[in-house]
Amino acid sequence: MEQYSVTGMSCAACSARVEKAVSKVPGVTSCSVSLLTNSMGVEGTASSTDIIAAVEEAGYGASTKTSGAKERKAVSGPAESDLLKDRETPVLKKRLIASLCFLIPLMYFSMGHMMWNWPVPGWLEGNHVAMGLIQLLFTTAVMVINQKFFVSGFRSLWHRAPNMDTLVALGAGASYGYSTYALFAMTDAQMHQDMAGVMTYMHEFYFESAAMILTLITVGKMLEARSKGKTTDALKSLMKLAPKTAVILREGIETEVTIEEVRKGDIFVVRPGENIPVDGIVLEGSSAVNESALTGESIPVDKASGDAVSAATLNHSGFLKCEATRVGEDTTLSQIIQMVSDAAATKAPIAKVADRVSGVFVPAVIAIAAVTILVWLIAGQSVGFALARGISVLVISCPCALGLATPVAIMVGNGMGAKHGIMFKTAVSLEEAGKMQIVALDKTGTITSGEPKVTDMIPADGVAKEALLEMAYALEKKSEHPLAHAILQKAKENETIDLKEVTEFQAVPGNGLSGKLGEDILAGGNLKFISENALVSERMQKTAGSLAEEGKTPLFFSRNGQLTGIIAVADVIKEDSPRAVKELQNMGIHVVMLTGDNERTARAIGRQAGVDEVIAGVLPDGKESVIRSLKRKGKVAMVGDGINDAPALTRADIGIAIGAGTDIAIDAADVVLMKSRLSDVPAAIRLSRATLRNIHENLFWAFFYNVIGIPLAAGVWYPLLGWKLNPMFGAAAMSLSSFCVVTNALRLNLFKMHDARRDKKIRTKKNQEEATMEKTMKIEGMMCGHCEARVKKSLEALAEVDAAVVSHEAGTAVVTLNAEIADDVLKKTVEDQDYKVLEIQ
Repeated sequence: MEQYSVTGMSCAACSARVEKAVSKVPGVTSCSVSLLTNSMGVEGTASSTDIIAAVEEAGYGASTKTSGAKERKAVSGPAESDLLKDRETPVLKKRLIASLCFLIPLMYFSMGHMMWNWPVPGWLEGNHVAMGLIQLLFTTAVMVINQKFFVSGFRSLWHRAPNMDTLVALGAGASYGYSTYALFAMTDAQMHQDMAGVMTYMHEFYFESAAMILTLITVGKMLEARSKGKTTDALKSLMKLAPKTAVILREGIETEVTIEEVRKGDIFVVRPGENIPVDGIVLEGSSAVNESALTGESIPVDKASGDAVSAATLNHSGFLKCEATRVGEDTTLSQIIQMVSDAAATKAPIAKVADRVSGVFVPAVIAIAAVTILVWLIAGQSVGFALARGISVLVISCPCALGLATPVAIMVGNGMGAKHGIMFKTAVSLEEAGKMQIVALDKTGTITSGEPKVTDMIPADGVAKEALLEMAYALEKKSEHPLAHAILQKAKENETIDLKEVTEFQAVPGNGLSGKLGEDILAGGNLKFISENALVSERMQKTAGSLAEEGKTPLFFSRNGQLTGIIAVADVIKEDSPRAVKELQNMGIHVVMLTGDNERTARAIGRQAGVDEVIAGVLPDGKESVIRSLKRKGKVAMVGDGINDAPALTRADIGIAIGAGTDIAIDAADVVLMKSRLSDVPAAIRLSRATLRNIHENLFWAFFYNVIGIPLAAGVWYPLLGWKLNPMFGAAAMSLSSFCVVTNALRLNLFKMHDARRDKKIRTKKNQEEATMEKTMKIEGMMCGHCEARVKKSLEALAEVDAAVVSHEAGTAVVTLNAEIADDVLKKTVEDQDYKVLEIQ
């Protein structure tokens, strides 16, 4: 996506106009304009020259933004604060102060003296023409100070794309023009000694309304600008984290260089209390590193040789020598900044409603104002009365509130997510995440830690646990099997263990290990292997069976033909997994676990995690197929971390990647969880729902305000209730409307996304029924992938079957149905292929 800065936009009508103009450029496939950040994201093959020309033709200015690399490259020095610096508020503040300097004396002469008889210099007493001239001069000064409204308003009108500035310019201009006419008419009446006419025209002055309208709109714009600036606080904070210098080693000498000079492969050093400049790998040293800037996790993480470190994290205690692996725009921090920035440049689907309204809003308001004036004149009211009603319509209507309703909430919500380590790549993903009805979880690395650990040690009679672990360590030390690492780690944690190695080591693939420790012959492996070397009692066999039922792998060990015990190893579930699953279920979400593991292990992990459904023996392409079938039941989110999850992440309505996962998985996902915690999945959904709720509130207020305000300003209630609206109060209401919308969005900063107490279910009865339309078939006789394909093809040929996930290893076929079907039909279909169906659940 190519990003552009757009100038001259003042309301939603402007952004809609720019978006429409750019979308017509040949080669543009999509265009999204943000009024909040005055930015535009364009995708397609069109040249930047053509795109900028289209924007200028529409009456606005545009320029290409520097690439993410250059932006972040310039983050050192003063450029850091310039990237998202609020330049609008200081300008508006100066305009407001200057306007008030002229407005206050104007109000004194026009209302203070005329309505409350406040004293004026003697030479002005009774000199109504002089009073009118003073008001003319003060109002002219205010109009010159706020000339931007007139320049922008009439220029957009010239381009047949009127905006909010057009409404303000027409309202203030009409007040000023009619008042000037009344002043000249007064001079004529005075020349003819018509004092009654002089007093009549004196009451037709609307100079104070013209000046007050401009000043109040400026107040509103300033409040809006200040509030809008706060919505980008998260992105500003991220940019401020970027280190400015690094200390690298050149020919063995430490040299401090700017961050732009660091190259991949450079060796850099970080002392305690310093920020890590770029992403890298620790070569020497150990320390505790505070990664809260990136992950939101306050507890420092221990780092040692071989561990990865990230830019902008803080080195707490030790000296680290590292090799740079990712620099510039490739660092984790830069990618996070880019994600937040891109999300701000995209547009949520719900914004399209406001965009369609905004496109016709201003012309419609101008038409309503003209009709209002005409109707009141026909009804016999004075020109002044009719004009006041038309001006009130112009200045009370607020397209800004419509245009800001969605983007401010999206920006604040996205910033809140970034602050807590939840990265939404687009506005669409932030809006859609809360609508999920089904969440599919990969097992390894998502529900579980992804690293096998020792869970149980059952020594044989007369053998101490330490002796069993010491023997297991000596045997597994030379093994490359993943389960061996779990035993080695457990032994190293026990300081009383004497760490030794065996000699004459021999590995029997798929069975076990053997070797000599001094004069003792050691052996370790599965039950079959150990049974050939030692006697395994029935009690120990039952214990092993129970461990296996829990999804653990029992490893048997013997010494000199005598069983010494069992050590169980398993990929344990993360601490927060059961709680996260329960929270998802409490939110009305059906939770499915997908895994390539065998059925027994998968069921055991599924029970521990508390998921609603387990689908085991699934190959990578099978995961994608399962997601496709789940999507027929409702909106599906897929959570994964590996390369094999990428197809499923892409296929799902929302792909959620664990931050510690592979780059491919992260690239394929719509949401990235930087903390790698499953509990952030319900938090992301919770934040999405809160953001969408906030958008609905903003849109309701924006529509409600205009629906109520415009008829009131037009004088609809005047014949019945005598209600009429002074144009000044209309301008004040317009100013506050946008401010209220932005302030309401800022309330999201107070939202507690990890608080599950107010979760509400959104699942319908139909969803619940559909979620159970699955059957698991136990099948005997499948030997290979060819068998799987035959069974899958025959089952999916049935009209009632949406998909079938078949595993010859697990001996199962998980069938997803779109309608009821008899078990006998399913059984016959499979047995016609020469396989035997043992059970259908």
